[in-house]
Amino acid sequence: MHRPLSAQLPDQLPERLRRDPAWRGRIVACLLTVVIVWPMLVMSEFKPWILWDWQSLSATGRFLSDFLVPAHDAEFLQLLLRETWQTVAIATAGLALALVVAIPATLIITDRLSISALGTGRMRLPARLLRQGVRWLLIVLRSVPELVWALLFVRIIGFGPTAGVLAIALTYCGMLGKVYAEILESSDTHSTDTLLANGSGRLAALLYGALPESASELMSYTVYRWECAIRGSVVMGFVGAGGLGQRMDESMKMLAGAEVSSMLLVFVLLVALADLFSKILRRRLG
Repeated sequence: MHRPLSAQLPDQLPERLRRDPAWRGRIVACLLTVVIVWPMLVMSEFKPWILWDWQSLSATGRFLSDFLVPAHDAEFLQLLLRETWQTVAIATAGLALALVVAIPATLIITDRLSISALGTGRMRLPARLLRQGVRWLLIVLRSVPELVWALLFVRIIGFGPTAGVLAIALTYCGMLGKVYAEILESSDTHSTDTLLANGSGRLAALLYGALPESASELMSYTVYRWECAIRGSVVMGFVGAGGLGQRMDESMKMLAGAEVSSMLLVFVLLVALADLFSKILRRRLG
């Protein structure tokens, strides 16, 4: 009595049944991937074999040997503390300026806070035009990365933290306004609708209707954006916008691995503290 093919061991099946039925498709997919990716590698001048050049290997070895022992002399630590504080100040000041514009913009573009749409559900033409204008302004602001804004301001006002503050303020204004409006739109609308229907203003409806429902999520996103602003301020320092990034750029150009190691440790500590601060706030508000 013969066993069914499904009950036979793989090595007992006929050759035509042991063959992968999808092997042609996989080979075609691999070939298409090579055909698509190869021109991109050529255009990007991707040359990984340069890493194995003797001069590159010796420079990398010296850098890594210094990197394993972070710099810790008193003069450098004093400099590191000052630049770290400046980095945090750039991120905080930039985010504060962004909030000054993002909060009024949120009031304007949030549909659930519309007074003109009460009763009919349709906004008046001036209100609709104003809302679309503010939305497009936020789109333009967040479409330009903060690094590009920093480059522009460095050319206009020169090197220093002012360029970083303005760059973060412009980009994050667009991000915060958009996400704040989406968070408020996704929350429960009963309290807000009741306040607006009884003659409340937009700001009061936001503070007493929408905000209690969304406070935890709004605060969590704000702290996350502050964490991103710290990372962004470090990156912008490489183009002359001050802070820890500018010092790190100088140390990397000199291949001072010990100094770079210390700066990276401080940077990781800053992000970890921001994450801890976000968890504490969410616990208090939740």
